[in-house]
This record gives sequence, structure tokens and C-alpha cells, in this order.
Amino acid sequence: MAAPTFQSLKGMHDLVPPTSARWLELINRFGDHFGLSAYRYVQTPILEELAVFARVGEGTDVVTKEMYEFEDRDGTHIALRPESTAGVARSFIQHRPLTPWKVWYFSQHFRHENTQAGRYRQHHQLGAECFGAAEPDVDVELIVGLWDFYRSLGLSKIRLELNSIGDPESRSRYMDALRLFLGDRLGDLDPEDAAKVERHPMRVLDSKRDTTRAALDGVPTLMESMSDVAIEHFERVQAGLSAAEVPVELNPRLVRGLDYYTHTVFEIISEAMESAQSTIGGGGRYDGLVGSLGGQATPGVGFGSGIERILLACDHEGVFDTPDTSVEAFVVEFGGDGSDGRDLLLELRRGGVSCDRAYGGRSMRAQMKQADRSGARWGIIIGDDERAAGVVGLRDLRSSDHDAAQIAIPRAELIDALRSRRG
Repeated sequence: MAAPTFQSLKGMHDLVPPTSARWLELINRFGDHFGLSAYRYVQTPILEELAVFARVGEGTDVVTKEMYEFEDRDGTHIALRPESTAGVARSFIQHRPLTPWKVWYFSQHFRHENTQAGRYRQHHQLGAECFGAAEPDVDVELIVGLWDFYRSLGLSKIRLELNSIGDPESRSRYMDALRLFLGDRLGDLDPEDAAKVERHPMRVLDSKRDTTRAALDGVPTLMESMSDVAIEHFERVQAGLSAAEVPVELNPRLVRGLDYYTHTVFEIISEAMESAQSTIGGGGRYDGLVGSLGGQATPGVGFGSGIERILLACDHEGVFDTPDTSVEAFVVEFGGDGSDGRDLLLELRRGGVSCDRAYGGRSMRAQMKQADRSGARWGIIIGDDERAAGVVGLRDLRSSDHDAAQIAIPRAELIDALRSRRG
């Protein structure tokens, strides 16, 4: 057979059954889990004005190298969504809801980056955001919520890394100290990181390049520049996580390089995967984000968690399998024109029974083979004898002796008979 003419683009994949059922189950569980904390679903457009993302990601690789951007037919410069927080913040500013505004989302993101396991050009993310609450207990609520969600999937080989980047006052002092430190080591830094020292020195701390990481030995920490207010916020977060019995590993090099980030930053890492793709979720507080987009200054905190990464971690730990999507019953009809099978399917579905049938005028033998492949528990047989007697044959497809496992059921009693047999 010739190869298909068209295939999905590099780094973009079709989501097909039965894998799609696993995704839907994950999304539904996430929504239910955060619904317990009063987070409600939000959906923003996949396209936004370029400025929405450019303003909040200025100088990052996402904006300068990876974003899918183009000029629309009316001349508007727009972009495919590379991340969700900026769009959710824009929505908050536009609709002016009552605060605290607590929302969760499932979204698609697009970045033109190198593809590898767990990293794609179209990837999918679960996330939650809270706008309008500055209390550190909200930071705790989101971190614990994400931690407990992972544990509910069966993930056990995970760890939480936590840091604080303080308030603007603390951050300003630290940036000055960091520039001095890095300025003395420019020649030891990777050239791409050296270019960030003047405008975005904190991004150097997040570098994964070996030469840069070696040069950071002895780098000053943010805690040395923290104000009393920032220390109090961080201590409250740690106390809340301790009360929730969530183990914490402090990581002074965990930072966010953009000016609107404040206080708490965190990542949750899978220890079952290789380090390059081991972060399965992360976030923090961004009290300056809404203001940077032109809104009234409003505190905010949230996180994102890539679906592909979550499921990869589940695969490595052998948890959260694909759910069974088999139908409950499979209708097999022979000797008629197909009307009885058609009408019975409708009755069953309206009665809450998932069911299917074969098409194409197949023989009974072929239909029974398809019934077995469907995974259905029950085969419902309609032949000339059953039709004349007003009954159907109910056959247990999981029994090795099909004939002995088949009984006659009055058609009017079929739905009740199936309900009574559910385990």
C-alpha cells in the first residue's frame, strides 16, 4: 500500500482512540479535582494579538525564536498561543470578574522548537490560575492541589522543588548583586547566556548549559537579598506545605526571569524520567502580570502541567492505564433487513446501554467475530426464531461455551436484564 500523501506536521500528532480516552479521563479528573477548590473552567482563543505574548515574554526564546506569528488579513499581528497564562490574564482584564477569580483550563500550545519525547511543537497543558488573592495560603492551595492530583494518578516518584524570588524590592537588590557576580565571569558563560546578563541576569540561573552551570559556582542567592515581607511570605508557604505533609526541596537556583514574577516559584519533577524532560508541572506567583498587560495591578498565582509529560511519567511508573472503552453490548442480526437491529440499538442507547452492531450485510459468523473484537460483554442475537417469539438471545461473550451461555430474554425485559447483570 502506498504511503499517504499527507501526514501530520513535525512535532504535531493526531490523538486517536483508545489513547484519546486516556486524555479525556485525565482532563476530567483534573477538572473534578480542582473543582473541589472552587476552580471553574475557562477557555481562551487559540489566537491572540502578538503583543499579549510579546509583552509578557520579552526576550525569551519562546518570543524570539519559537512563536508561530503572522499578519492577519486585516493587518493585525497575531500569534498562535505558546502558553496560556497571558491569555487568561488578558481575559481577566477584559471581563473584570469578581475576585478572587479561580479558573482551570485545558489548552493547546504551539512552539517551533526541537522535538523529542515529551516535547512537541503542538503540546497540551492543564493549568489553574487565581487572580485577586495575595495571600501565601493561595500559593499553598495550588501547589498542594497539583501534588495531590499527581498522587491520585498513582505517581509516587515525584519531588517538589521550591524557591522564592521575593518582592520587587528584594528582586532589585538581588539583580544588582547578580550582575556584579556574572559580570566578572562573562568569559566563562555560554555566549547565549552571557548576552542575558545585562537585561535579564536571573535567566542565566535557569540555564541548562554545562559551561554556564559550572561558572555559577558560588553565585549569591536570593535569600541574601530578601526583605522581611518576602521572608514572611515564603515562610508561610513552607508552613502550609508542611501542614499538608508535602515534602519540599528548596532550590535557590529555581527562578523566573521576567519582572512580573514575585515570591513563590515551584516545580514538580518526576524522578522516574530522564532529567531533560523530568519537570511535569510548575508555576508560581506573578503579582505584576496583570499590570504589565495594561490592567489594574492585581495579584496572581498559577501553574501549568503538560499532558504529554504527565502521561509519560505515568508510563514510566506503570500507572493510570488507558480506561476500558468497550461497549456493553453488541447486536447481531440475521435473517431480516436490519430494521430490528437498528431499532434495538436505539432502545438500548436511550436506556443507557452502550452498544454497537456490524454493518455491511455480514454473515452471522463474521458479525460474531466483530462482537468478540469489540470487547463487549454481551452479545444480543436477533434471528428468525427470536423474531417470531418476541425475544432476543443474550449471550455472554466472555464465556468459553457460547451456546451454554446464551439465554432467551423477552425483548421488553432486555434493558432491565442487562442492568441487573452489571458488576
